[in-house]
Amino acid sequence: MSTIETPATRSPDDAVQTPRVSVVIPCLNEAENIEECVRRAREALDRNGISGEVIVADNDSDDGSAELAAAAGARVVHEPRRGYGSAYMAGFAAARGEYIVMGDADLTYDFNEIPRFVAELDKGAQLVMGDRMDNIHPGAMPWLHRYVGNPVLTGILNLFFRTGVSDAHCGMRGFRRDILPILDLRTTGMEFASEMVIRASKENLVITEFPIEYHPRGGESKLSSFRDGWRHLRFLLVHSPTHLFVIPGLFLFGLGLILALLVLAQIPLFGRDWQMHALIGASLLLIAGTQVLSLGLCAHAYGTYFMGEKDPWFDRMRARFRLEHGLLLGCATLLVGVVIVGIILVPWIGGGFGELGNERAALVGATLIIIGLQVIFSSFLLSILGLRRTDGANSR
Repeated sequence: MSTIETPATRSPDDAVQTPRVSVVIPCLNEAENIEECVRRAREALDRNGISGEVIVADNDSDDGSAELAAAAGARVVHEPRRGYGSAYMAGFAAARGEYIVMGDADLTYDFNEIPRFVAELDKGAQLVMGDRMDNIHPGAMPWLHRYVGNPVLTGILNLFFRTGVSDAHCGMRGFRRDILPILDLRTTGMEFASEMVIRASKENLVITEFPIEYHPRGGESKLSSFRDGWRHLRFLLVHSPTHLFVIPGLFLFGLGLILALLVLAQIPLFGRDWQMHALIGASLLLIAGTQVLSLGLCAHAYGTYFMGEKDPWFDRMRARFRLEHGLLLGCATLLVGVVIVGIILVPWIGGGFGELGNERAALVGATLIIIGLQVIFSSFLLSILGLRRTDGANSR
């Protein structure tokens, strides 16, 4: 459980006044910087006549950071559960302002930008992002992060979720406090930054951005390039079943179908004829593609019914198709496979279980039987997941 410590310089009036802006700063062993960060944030608010508070979400520091932050005038929230996201969620829960502005405790961000975030929010934005990429001071960001990590991860995020942001991992951003229930943030680690943007995009919130400067940090960095980069990529993938499952599944199935048709029609490719071994490969691709596609549909269903995710494509699919459609497709595929296998097995059994005469047809029939069973049971699983529906479609 997180706890709150009152700053030494807090006045009695602060207890009754609702601040306009809450500046939330996560902190883990930042004794070298935290006092200066609090002072700069406090001065930016006062200089621009913005009623506000500075909240430091201390993530179980053991170097006296919390005491220094409180002495500098911050309200300190103690969050013992480690993690960038854990600290921020504790800080957000304690924030009282209409707007929340986020900033790191390492002097990399200029808190004099606070009024610009407030101005964008006043104009109607719900989430305002800083964009560091054209204003990075020498030595502020490693080459790997600047030219590989951040552009690649931001590009993937925009490809998957169409957010349109230029710097998805900028740590300085502002948002309206009343969107927190909509965002329903849960991630405890560094991928918290991506989660906020993804959730805002899925909820069709108004997102704006403007360029800010990025300065060299003070003290030791807590970021692990490859571990945190992988966690961000993993987070993007698991929150986009379409790109993780559906598209690869369709690709595998399509490739297997094309290869199977080429073999069965005896159409040469690359100057040669493809025989039984190629058909075995096609069968594997068809079965794997069907399985991966089924997993993708189930992942979409789980995200929709249990995690509150929104996906227009999946919503259209579930509005048009019912359990019976999947069962009909699966049973039809299964029946065709059984008929093909039966046509081969009957004479084979009648001939005393000798050599199987038509291996290609047998493989095609077996493949159709497996795919039919996959479709049938996947349809039942989708229906089970759909029992949690709250849109009046439970009877489907």
